[in-house]
Amino acid sequence: MGIMILKMTGVTLLYVAITAGLWYFWNKKPNRGTGAKLLIGLIFGACSVAANHFGIVYENSILNVRDIGPLAAGLLFSPLSGIVSGLIGGVERYLIGEYLGIGSFTRVACGMSTVLAGLLSAMLHRWLYREKKPAAPFAFFLGAVMEVFHMYAILITNRDDLYTSYSVVKLIAAPMILFTALGTALCAFAVLKLSGSRSISFLKPQWEDTPIAVLFQRRLMIVTIALFVVTMSMNYNLATQTAEFSAANTLILMDYENMAVFDAGGSIDDLRDHLEEQNYSNGGYVALIDAVDGRVLADSTLLLGTYMPMDDLETLTLKEEAHEDHLFYCQLLSLGDEILCHTSHPSERYWLLCFDYTTSIYTERENQMLENTLSNILVFTVLYLLINLLVDGLVVRNLGRVNKSLNRITGGNLDEEVWVRTSSEFSALSDDINKTVTALRGYISAAEKRMEEELKLAADIQDSALPKNFSLPTDSIELYALMTPAKHVGGDFYDFFFIDKDTLCLVIADVSGKGVPASLFMMRAKTAIKNYAALGSRPSALLASVNNTLCDGNDMGMFVTVWIGILDLNTGVMQCANAGHEYPVLMRAGGEYELFRDKHGLVLAAMEDIPMKDYEIPLNSGDKLFVYTDGVPEAINEKEEAYGTRRLTDRLNVLKNRSQERILTGTLQDIRNFAGKAEQFDDITMLGLTFLGHAPNQRPEE
Repeated sequence: MGIMILKMTGVTLLYVAITAGLWYFWNKKPNRGTGAKLLIGLIFGACSVAANHFGIVYENSILNVRDIGPLAAGLLFSPLSGIVSGLIGGVERYLIGEYLGIGSFTRVACGMSTVLAGLLSAMLHRWLYREKKPAAPFAFFLGAVMEVFHMYAILITNRDDLYTSYSVVKLIAAPMILFTALGTALCAFAVLKLSGSRSISFLKPQWEDTPIAVLFQRRLMIVTIALFVVTMSMNYNLATQTAEFSAANTLILMDYENMAVFDAGGSIDDLRDHLEEQNYSNGGYVALIDAVDGRVLADSTLLLGTYMPMDDLETLTLKEEAHEDHLFYCQLLSLGDEILCHTSHPSERYWLLCFDYTTSIYTERENQMLENTLSNILVFTVLYLLINLLVDGLVVRNLGRVNKSLNRITGGNLDEEVWVRTSSEFSALSDDINKTVTALRGYISAAEKRMEEELKLAADIQDSALPKNFSLPTDSIELYALMTPAKHVGGDFYDFFFIDKDTLCLVIADVSGKGVPASLFMMRAKTAIKNYAALGSRPSALLASVNNTLCDGNDMGMFVTVWIGILDLNTGVMQCANAGHEYPVLMRAGGEYELFRDKHGLVLAAMEDIPMKDYEIPLNSGDKLFVYTDGVPEAINEKEEAYGTRRLTDRLNVLKNRSQERILTGTLQDIRNFAGKAEQFDDITMLGLTFLGHAPNQRPEE
């Protein structure tokens, strides 16, 4: 027994290793054609053939786990692989039994079960698991059921020799069912681990992550097993009662028949002669015993010997006294095994003992229960699979179709329509979902309209906050600015205002983020800058004060980059400060636009009490200055290329002799041409200045 278990374990683990190795290479190729599927089938078929020829000898029988091959091929790889493997292993098993005499008694059953293993695994792969892998408990169940069919097929294909077929099945059923089930389960477990699939716990499932099909299969399996156990228990009790009732009736009839000889006027000698002539083929034995000395005067089978011990006679007497119907179980020294017996007395001296061994009485029950157990397992399994397929077709797949439509709807496609009308319930569900989506579209449309109006109002408010009058009360400068938000409202802003009649303040800034929050923070920053500028501070001190103001109550963690320039119109000297903003672009009279790499400080609102640095730009007549936000150089085209500062300065130099309005609008158009159909993802803000000095006002060419 121990050697058999070790050998079966080794062969089973070899199957698991082959399955894991094949899956390792199978999983590397995403496009698995017919050739690869056929190859897998041929390999597992060859494993089944090897199992046919190298089975494990156990008490004059041969054990193997041949059916693991087609089961693993069909369940874990592809339906075609399972069918090919099953046909190879099954047909070869029948042929060697038919023509070579290897296991000829079970050739039909073994060949049939292996072919069916391939077909069943293919069907389950295709229609129940739908290209997914079964968990180890389900694989164990399927492997066990397949071998149960194997055992049952041995019984039904050998009706002409029931004694041998029952003997073979009793001997090989337990090891073959157990190891085939374990091997199939281990193969499924190995493949799940290698594929990286997260198997759902069979004992402690995570309900929210478990498909309804798996939950239904589990509960149906529990119910099916419970019904099977109840059914088999009832069958066992019924078979036991039937066997005992049949044996008791046989003994009573035997007693009646023999006592009829004596009652008809016969003597003890006549009864003895009658007994020796009888042959009870339906079971049971009869003995005529002399109660004085225990001598057996006659019996139907010559099994009792010459004398029965007096202890046995006393046992019979006690049992008979305890049972008024003279039918009872007892253990006699002369017979060994327990018997069911019926006693009567032709006279006070003689005993008529009709009996049968309990092992003989229950043999038919055991054989019948074995066959009933195998057949019931198959019947309950078929019902289990059919119910699964029915529920899958009527409920699970339709729920999947509904969920697919719902996923599209929740993904933003409100034009999706749920159309599952396989039953009144699903039709009603589809109609309810479609009505809900229709109502939702209406609500969204109304909300979008209200939001559009509110955003337009916010854009108008923001736009009105930016200065639009570029005709300043001085001939010393020409000024123009524009702002194009990425959304309805933006976080960029520009500003220019006189601190006094000879001092002009220029500001351009970029708030982190976009939309309404950025717009609100922009208004706060713009107001703070203008208020602190009125105090006449230097740019660095001004920005330091604005920074502390913006840090107060900045729960959203927003920040703003700022460039500020304060120009003295009398001297042309501009005092500047840069809080993390883009480099200005400066053009000297008669020269080219070039980046002016100024000193940068930290962005405003990041932390309190940060130091700022001033620097000066002396402007002469004809000098030009261009400042902008990062939406200009970071504009992206369809190829995800950035506009960049190099392209910006090149474009400015093309337009350098134009008015500031033409320079800015031309630059904006060039950015749009560059971006093409790519969406604007950041605000674009520009401010241009030409310093004309005290010379007569020379208007640039249009």
